[in-house]
Amino acid sequence: MIASVVFDPLIPWQVVAALGALVLAGLCLAAWKGLTGWALRSIAGLIVLAALLGPTYQQEDRTALTDIVILAEDKSASQALSDRAEQTSLAADQVETALASRPNTEVRRISVSDDTGDAGTLLMTAISDALAEEPRARIAGVIAVSDGRVHDAEVAPLIPAPFHLLLSGRETDWDRRLIVRNAPAFAIIGEPVQLTLRIEDTGAVPAGAEIAPLDISVDGGAPQRFNVRLGEDIELPITLPHGGRNVIQFTVPTAEGELTDRNNTALVQMNGVRDRLRVLLVSGEPHAGSRTWRNLLKSDSSVDLVHFTILRPPEKQDGVPVGELSLIAFPTRELFLEKIDDFDLIIFDRYKRRGILPSLYLENVAQYIRNGGAVLLAAGPDFAGADSIFRSPLGDVVPAEPTARVIEESFRAQVTDVGERHPVTTGLPSAGDWGRWLRQVDVISRSGNVVMTGVEDRPLLVLDRVGEGRVALLASDQAWLWSRGYEGGGPQLELLRRLAHWMMKEPELEEETLRAIASGQSMRIQRRTLGETVGPLTVTAPDGTQQELELTEAGPGLFETRYEGSDIGLYRLENDDLLSVIGLGPAAPKEFEQTIATGDVLGDLVEAQRGGVLRLEDGVPSIRNVRAGRPAAGRNWIGITPRDAFETQSIQQMSLLPPWLVLLLSAGFIIGAWLREGQK
Repeated sequence: MIASVVFDPLIPWQVVAALGALVLAGLCLAAWKGLTGWALRSIAGLIVLAALLGPTYQQEDRTALTDIVILAEDKSASQALSDRAEQTSLAADQVETALASRPNTEVRRISVSDDTGDAGTLLMTAISDALAEEPRARIAGVIAVSDGRVHDAEVAPLIPAPFHLLLSGRETDWDRRLIVRNAPAFAIIGEPVQLTLRIEDTGAVPAGAEIAPLDISVDGGAPQRFNVRLGEDIELPITLPHGGRNVIQFTVPTAEGELTDRNNTALVQMNGVRDRLRVLLVSGEPHAGSRTWRNLLKSDSSVDLVHFTILRPPEKQDGVPVGELSLIAFPTRELFLEKIDDFDLIIFDRYKRRGILPSLYLENVAQYIRNGGAVLLAAGPDFAGADSIFRSPLGDVVPAEPTARVIEESFRAQVTDVGERHPVTTGLPSAGDWGRWLRQVDVISRSGNVVMTGVEDRPLLVLDRVGEGRVALLASDQAWLWSRGYEGGGPQLELLRRLAHWMMKEPELEEETLRAIASGQSMRIQRRTLGETVGPLTVTAPDGTQQELELTEAGPGLFETRYEGSDIGLYRLENDDLLSVIGLGPAAPKEFEQTIATGDVLGDLVEAQRGGVLRLEDGVPSIRNVRAGRPAAGRNWIGITPRDAFETQSIQQMSLLPPWLVLLLSAGFIIGAWLREGQK
């Protein structure tokens, strides 16, 4: 029960002060005039002024409230290193027990784990949330048990009490880490790209360490080892071996005594892209489709096109002087002997043997295919004749043989069962509603895959692999009707784009592929095949454990499944004879960028709150009471500030000057003063 006198003025304080000044002036005047009753009048004036102040006797029934201490326990990934987890848990238990044994004290113990994604340890956010749930007037202190590696120190809340950091870890800890400073997301195939790496040691580093080994592997292949200097940026040129995703792994072997090897490996995933697609288009003679082929290829800014149309074959002798010819000589030797490997794709559009390209040149084209080149044959009526390009050394690599028959009737191109699963033709826009073509060369498939058919299901588009290269045969010269919109047209541009990319061995258009799409720690695994079934998938985690998964059909030739990875690192995927790798998680997890325990990150906050940073390896500190604003930490002790908070249960008030008493007293003193002055 607390008693006190409180004032509740009936009029503003400024008015009370003015009246007081007026009373004082009157008393001074009375005293100066020698009035004998001035003292009694002053008492009456004071009584009136006191009444105007509204004095009240107040009694409060209060209940004392406990002080609250927030104890934040860091359980992030970096706290699992060495014996930090045991240190932290034991210290938090002892501090909680010590606080709970103190009178009038409550403990709010919170655990701080890794944030979702790669945000790191958000200790300040957790403390801010805990403070928001408690009355600030009852907060006596905040104690954090952590390694000090906090990633949200810039959002530290305003703490109304001492803040202390009990530091886990050892002063003798040291660690070696690999840093990827610069790694572009894309690189041009065949051209070196610069990556910047750095290997550095932190903490109590042993003397004599200047050189460290570095292992580099691409797509899970055999690693190559290099020796590099510590503490210096390394400019490393990397050439991507193929298009699509390339997973490059950098690893520094674990050194004896270092804190962890979790930051000794970095994964860099880079997409290999082609600078430009270099295409050689050779038109055997002018026809309606020649300009269409040219326009389609020129419309793609990523294509460098070299186009030759043979207008004057050697047998044409019309007596026109050479000086009057506007056409250049066909540079056959330069194109088909010296520069052939500079082209990514060669297209023969209605080309036939006319003595322009000797057999030696065509044999070189066949060898170009076997060595990894790509050739597309757009066949016209000449393909079925005696001068057909099939009747040349190039015929050994052509996947279909002409029957010498040209079918002159309308038909609609159809995608075969294999074509429904082949990435070149699967899901083509408006399949089945395409406009008709009017001519087809009759061929018999000898190898490869027939993905489209025409008249009476005869092969129309045949795709084949020869050695390291690829060949495509389109047994009609009527594809240009689609671009002209004849009977609604068709997807000529999309079909040509897919054909070109398939022949360029783009990963997304491979018939047999195994790939994964990562999203955080989850991946969607896709298996594309020309077969109707696939075997089980084997996933090998970074720690070497394996798990078999069943793939379910998601579309023609496409099988999928999902996998949740528990660890950050490189995962190997195996299905049938295919192998793929993918990295889950960031290249350098934030929790392991810096692993040495330190109080520097939270040093400013600790200093501002008059707290302290104490190492747990020196023992758990004792707890004392300190007054607000005083230093709250010392040698092996920390302090909390008692808040003396309370809750008011009830209030009783009684006026000290009720109106009747004020009237009685003031009137009595005024009458007394008047009577005394009247006796003079």
